[in-house]
Amino acid sequence: MSEYTSSIVSKVWSFCNVLRDGGVSYGDYLEQLTYLIFLKMAEEFSKPPYNRNIGIPEEYTWDKLKQQRGAELDTCYRELLEELGQKPGMLGQIFLKAQNKVSDPAMLYKIIDMIDKESWVMMGVDTKGEIYEGLLQKNAEDTKSGAGQYFTPRPLIKVMVQCLQPEPLKTIGDPCCGTGGFFLAAYDFLTSHYRLDKEQSRFLKNKTFGGNEIVAGTRRLALMNMFLHNIGEIDGEPMISNSDALIADPGYRYDYILTNPPFGKKSSMTFTNEEGEQEKEELTYNRQDFWTTTSNKQLNFLQHIHTILKTGGQAAVVLPDNVLFEGGAGEIIRKKLLETTDLHTILRLPTGIFYANGVKANVLFFEAKTASKEPWTKEVWIYDYRTNVHHTLKKNPMKYSDLEDFIQCYNPENRHIRKETWSEESPEGRFRRFIYDDIVARDKTNLDIFWLKDKSLADLDNLPDPEILANEIIENMEASLASFKEIIATINGESEEN
Repeated sequence: MSEYTSSIVSKVWSFCNVLRDGGVSYGDYLEQLTYLIFLKMAEEFSKPPYNRNIGIPEEYTWDKLKQQRGAELDTCYRELLEELGQKPGMLGQIFLKAQNKVSDPAMLYKIIDMIDKESWVMMGVDTKGEIYEGLLQKNAEDTKSGAGQYFTPRPLIKVMVQCLQPEPLKTIGDPCCGTGGFFLAAYDFLTSHYRLDKEQSRFLKNKTFGGNEIVAGTRRLALMNMFLHNIGEIDGEPMISNSDALIADPGYRYDYILTNPPFGKKSSMTFTNEEGEQEKEELTYNRQDFWTTTSNKQLNFLQHIHTILKTGGQAAVVLPDNVLFEGGAGEIIRKKLLETTDLHTILRLPTGIFYANGVKANVLFFEAKTASKEPWTKEVWIYDYRTNVHHTLKKNPMKYSDLEDFIQCYNPENRHIRKETWSEESPEGRFRRFIYDDIVARDKTNLDIFWLKDKSLADLDNLPDPEILANEIIENMEASLASFKEIIATINGESEEN
């Protein structure tokens, strides 16, 4: 990081710490920064050499805002947020339902003054990205905010992009894009691996990315995160929709899908019954393009991804263990996935890498294919990076280097040329091939396959650190508790119907 970058990052962080003492969370601070930096950039774009009209009324420009003090500043800022939230395009989406969370006008003015001292349009993308991604990470770590569920570990995202190796002039989708981590990693890959010409650069900026995010605050952060990384136009249309991706087939198709659907098995909606009590009802999606109907959110996302992927398109999707073994709809979807796509690779992920507790997940890599009588999947390569692997979010977080062996085994340059690291002679090998016939012969076409011995069960003298053991016990208990809650909810629902 350059001295200049380091200086501005430390300024932004110092205000963050002061505001925290005043009860303003990382998330609230991040939102205020989003509004104010966007306003400042709009002001810069309205002047030479850009001379662009962003659509901000004269009384709510940056110049007008920074002239205010005390109660007048507070009033002006609140009116500004409400007014701009009603505008069309990117402007209205950034300020949609915006609220002032900095109640002290003096502190608000200090933040405005700090932002005013910088030229944000001219500032390097790396600098802006460093500031914003750093705050997103801190927000995810703040367990009270619940923002961690929208934050996929950046090393994992980078590995998934590295395996897919996206190419210029191709589209990339994420139907539940959180704060935009997959888009930014793909953008970084494309700009660092290719010397893009004008056409390719324009396509990357305006046409490469598309997706959905239904949580308004998270979507706002994603739009701003992308905008600060030079993706999209300040006066253009947002490329992230606020609609529920699962409602219907959107009609468009992508070359690549990189995504981590939200954790939590059931899709449900809350309503008030005749007695005035709150009730939850399972939400199912009746779509002609789906193989089967289910209220399991991840299974629905998997079906949706299959729909929006072009023939020959590549997908890398983070999914929990239940997608690999659940019966009923799960079995139907696994069989269809094996038949209609080339499900070539599964990466078993360790616990302790997500901010949501009790998560046991995998990455499924597959390629969409044309209709065929014969199943497209001939073999599934599984890399077990879970057994005997111990990570925690703070003391031993997962790094990109931890998965470099997986990337080497995956062989992105030509995934059709691979070599198992497991054999009868090397039973500790983590990379193993399973042929289609053996998989479909398993009960319920179960893809939750593991073969390595858990050393902690055999070698009591070399157990992991107590903190790691305690975290793993908590993760297992929380995962079990979530499953029991699903069972109780299902039983209660059935008994009420009867």
